[in-house]
Amino acid sequence: MNIGIIGASGYAGGELIRLLQNHPEFNIEYLAAHSQAGEKVIFAHPHLTDYCDQVFSEISVEKLNELDLLFFSLPHGTSASLIKQVNPDKFIVDIGADFRLANPLSWKKYYGTEYAGKWVYGLVDLPGQIDKIKHTKQVANPGCYATAIELSAAPLVSNNLINQTDITVVAASGTTGAGRAVKSNLLAAESTNSLSSYKFGGVHQHTPEIEETLTSINNQNTKISFTPILAPMPRGILSTLSATLNKKIDISALRELILKFYENSSDVKLLPEGMMPQTNSVLGSNHVLLQVAIDEHTNRVLVSAAIDNLTKGAAGQAIQNANLISGFPINLGLNQIGLGR
Repeated sequence: MNIGIIGASGYAGGELIRLLQNHPEFNIEYLAAHSQAGEKVIFAHPHLTDYCDQVFSEISVEKLNELDLLFFSLPHGTSASLIKQVNPDKFIVDIGADFRLANPLSWKKYYGTEYAGKWVYGLVDLPGQIDKIKHTKQVANPGCYATAIELSAAPLVSNNLINQTDITVVAASGTTGAGRAVKSNLLAAESTNSLSSYKFGGVHQHTPEIEETLTSINNQNTKISFTPILAPMPRGILSTLSATLNKKIDISALRELILKFYENSSDVKLLPEGMMPQTNSVLGSNHVLLQVAIDEHTNRVLVSAAIDNLTKGAAGQAIQNANLISGFPINLGLNQIGLGR
């Protein structure tokens, strides 16, 4: 299949190129960018040495309609207008947020642009979701924070173990999570050796996405208080979820419940007791590392999760979704082993 990446000059776009070089069925035919059109690919992605002589193309709707599969990796609110001009039968994975939300009011509140609609949500690890993805042609890739948080909470919600209106999450992300736009707080002089919260006070745009996804699992209203943190590292997410337990459960039973919930997932791994998720363990992989504990003092359950925001949180998960809608095995072309230290 001939594929195109629209927004190929960004961090997620670069990760897509890196991963797709080894894909046996997807041939990269078109690398499109906007502001960097005409620039050499290697200037944006120095590690992609196989692309020394290739340049980013202008975005052309005519070219998009010639391809078999499209990955859109554009800033939130910008892919929908382009997609409207593409053949509606085209295979598409949108890494941006444009088609994630079912509620138009939530979209307007958190993104402020015209609502584009809702596609099948591509969180492949939720039980039953793979079948839904296989039977569509367009998929909305989950957000990076949303991936870690939803997979932390889903087993608890599915088994009605927690008060879904009292979920608290604190999560730290590397600087690539903010995209490639130049911002003073992302400069090395500002972010090195420093941690800071941002989008403070429940205003992060992944909040409605998480609430909608968790609500859809058991039709129970979900409320989340989410505080993101900028961490002094290029990539990775570490999240900690806390929620009040609805009923008594011991740690062994809780672990068995989580293992059972994800028994058909190739990505989600519950670590042995006493071992905590680390971001450097998942770099470059689609793995989601979890650890769980029960705080007896406050009757709360805690779940820690680590993912790579550019792989599982973006490009790697996008390739899994592309594989499924194209009729290929979910992990075709993907190396599941993390880079480590």
